[in-house]
Amino acid sequence: MSDFATAINCMDGRVQLPVIEWMKEKFSVPYIDMITEAGPNKLLLEGTEQEIQSVKSRVRVSYEAHGSEIITIVGHHGCAGNPVSKEEKWTQIKKSVEIINSWGLSVKVLGLYVNENWEVETVTE
Repeated sequence: MSDFATAINCMDGRVQLPVIEWMKEKFSVPYIDMITEAGPNKLLLEGTEQEIQSVKSRVRVSYEAHGSEIITIVGHHGCAGNPVSKEEKWTQIKKSVEIINSWGLSVKVLGLYVNENWEVETVTE
């Protein structure tokens, strides 16, 4: 098992530590590579090809250079970059997991949601 896991997370500073702490505990890894965007689940579904390729290339660095075997895609309550309902966000997260799985990497991909109490909920496992 690698010492690294990867989070495609919102740039919102409120969600960084909850996700890092949850992933470190859940996967017993010391390091989390953080790829941040404003509303990353929306970006993967509706972004330009260039924006999506930017995320994908950073994921590849984590995968190839750090040996990351786990990727999470995170949405959260109160996201300014993707201000939609929790239900819609969960649907977007599930679709984003499918997109990441289509990239052909030998990794486990999970969808996460950070709720209004800054607690991590598992959308897909």
